[in-house]
Amino acid sequence: MITTTSVTELLRIVNVEHSNPHDVLGMHEVKDGEGGTVVSVRQFIPQASTITVIDAEDKSKKYEMTRIHEDGFFEVIIPDRSKWFNYYISVADFQGNEWETYDPYSFAPTLSEYDRYLFNAGNHYKIYEKLGAHIREVDGVLGVSFAVWAPNAKSVSIIGDFNSWDERRNQMRLLGESGIWEMFVPNLCEGDKYKYHVKAQDNSTCLKSDPYGFYSELRPDTASIVFDINSYEWQDDEWVKKRDSIDVYNSPMNVYEVHLGSWMRVPEEGNRSLTYLEAGEKLVKYAKEMGYTHIELLPIEEHPFDGSWGYQVTGYYAPTSRYGNPREFKEFIDICHRNGIGVFLDWVPAHFPKDAHGLAKFDGTALYEHADPRKGEHPEWGTLIFNYGRNEVRNFLIANAIYWIEEYHLDGLRVDAVASMLYLDYGKNGGEWIPNERGGRENLEAEEFLKHMNSVITGAHPSVMMIAEESTSWAGVTTPAQYGGLGFTMKWNMGWMNDYLTYLKKDCIYRKYHQNNLTFSLVYAYTENFILVLSHDEVVHMKGSMATKMPGDLWQKFANLRVAYGYMYGHPGKMLNFMGNEFGQFSEWSEARSLDWHLLNYDDHKNLQNYIKDLNKFYLDNPAMWEKDFDSTGFEWIECDDNERSILSFVRKGNNPEDELLFVCNFTPATYFDFRVGVTVSGTYTEVFNSDEEKYGGSGVVNRKDIESERIDWNKRQNSISIKVPPLGIAIFKRTKNDNKANFQ
Repeated sequence: MITTTSVTELLRIVNVEHSNPHDVLGMHEVKDGEGGTVVSVRQFIPQASTITVIDAEDKSKKYEMTRIHEDGFFEVIIPDRSKWFNYYISVADFQGNEWETYDPYSFAPTLSEYDRYLFNAGNHYKIYEKLGAHIREVDGVLGVSFAVWAPNAKSVSIIGDFNSWDERRNQMRLLGESGIWEMFVPNLCEGDKYKYHVKAQDNSTCLKSDPYGFYSELRPDTASIVFDINSYEWQDDEWVKKRDSIDVYNSPMNVYEVHLGSWMRVPEEGNRSLTYLEAGEKLVKYAKEMGYTHIELLPIEEHPFDGSWGYQVTGYYAPTSRYGNPREFKEFIDICHRNGIGVFLDWVPAHFPKDAHGLAKFDGTALYEHADPRKGEHPEWGTLIFNYGRNEVRNFLIANAIYWIEEYHLDGLRVDAVASMLYLDYGKNGGEWIPNERGGRENLEAEEFLKHMNSVITGAHPSVMMIAEESTSWAGVTTPAQYGGLGFTMKWNMGWMNDYLTYLKKDCIYRKYHQNNLTFSLVYAYTENFILVLSHDEVVHMKGSMATKMPGDLWQKFANLRVAYGYMYGHPGKMLNFMGNEFGQFSEWSEARSLDWHLLNYDDHKNLQNYIKDLNKFYLDNPAMWEKDFDSTGFEWIECDDNERSILSFVRKGNNPEDELLFVCNFTPATYFDFRVGVTVSGTYTEVFNSDEEKYGGSGVVNRKDIESERIDWNKRQNSISIKVPPLGIAIFKRTKNDNKANFQ
């Protein structure tokens, strides 16, 4: 049989080994052997019994194709046509099915050379608009363009329901030396499932989900799903405008950390999780009523294993389908914003799992990871480390961060496991890691990646927060990159959290020996822009819940929680508390079940919840508690060395001197009815908050009457007041009237 292509080229198509099938398939102008030009059309559709080429402008002109190879390679030579013309094909298979379609091999690339240049240079910050699957119209034809980076593959094909998952049908082309494979497939639409069939140079094959896919099948299925993420109409303009005008450093920030799948479940429907839209109703209402300013979500990027809590991601651009589709996740965020609640998302650029459908050995080689396991694996976690030295990998991650911020209107990203990125020996023993070029343990490529990412994001979105979960003493985490820092907006204060919980778990009679655990954090409180966190990590893995960490009987446990939370709110820094902590859940958190909401039927838990609600409101209403979180003039110790009584007293100050608050915290069950404490300014002091109120389950040791300061030297101050100090309690005072006399410090 006659064909205008070589046997070698034909067999490369048949064997799915061609790097540019568009050079073979589709319509081509070819020589007729007599010096003239004719048109040839070639197709490779293994299921086809007949294929007919039809002139799209004159449908009466039809050209039946001839089977050239038994596997389904067809060709027709059209001697009366010498120039390329617009056409489509009609196909019939052996089961009698018929369909018409424009030829996928008749379309020009959907990525420009400039797109490819920027991506290979690592600077295409919206590469997600080009790579992945996109519904678009090309030359008047509606379909989906696909593009994926797999530079070392022998061939890449798109497979899905639309082609019976046959890798021979939609073979992609490699665009120059970019490593990007591309194809436009007509007639596809939102909801079509797909994967990439990748053949490596050694002829091994694998099926991969789309690294840039916007939506995925529900686990355990792993196909990507075509989705139009641009179809949602946002209604949060007022929120975004307000957010962009706020100074985040001198504004209240009280974060409710949430695992969406276990915050609340629906027991009457198989104990399923809430959907995005149900959470938009119930979770947002709850967070607003409780007085939180933000919700921080544990990772909702697509992940195969529930037990990873989302921290082992396979779909970096896809919100998990466990709770709904991307449009519904956008609506959840929109509802948060319309109710005055910001949204942070935990984001994991440190490592990824080895699941076969994910990023691991994507094109048969170590593409996103390092080839050497001493650089490319976390032996402790069983995951792979991103290769930050590769331009395209950095571009994948930076564009991903921008994607969540711009496409989903997120107010910030909490970057997970930053310490594991910064140190080459993190979680490794001797011989399991390789020093950097200077002989040190710092990951210089990761450091540069973080600086680059934060500079790009904070430059484009100054009001969006980039928050580091970084557990070491690395200097300058929140220093701008141009001044040598990593450029994060804020950093989780892991040192404070560890010291704080170590202290609180001590029996009250031993706390006097460990007061340094509470006070040491003020030595370094202003070296970074810190967030004080009581996170999910502290209530899992046999660590016990916050309630069970507390010593003493039931009353003392809840009193301990009240004074602990009160001290936390008084300490400089922004606030974060994990779900369930606010009502004293006894059980350790598990991703597999709901919080124990039934506990609110009991007074101890309901009273604690009301206490946190009132504490949150008090926090929001008092600028002294947040206006100078990162300014050392906003905090002053009154007494930090009263170890014997385990009492701390300090002052928080705002921009207005009239906003100053005096905190007195008692970490033992002893009660003091005539406790003297120094004050910075003489005048009349009023108790404005007390954790020992009976309505919170306390013993009622409160200061009902205004208290006049006296000219009695105390705590190295010339003025002082005498107050009642509640057992395991915190009392907060505000000066409500100045003394007309001169004040002395």
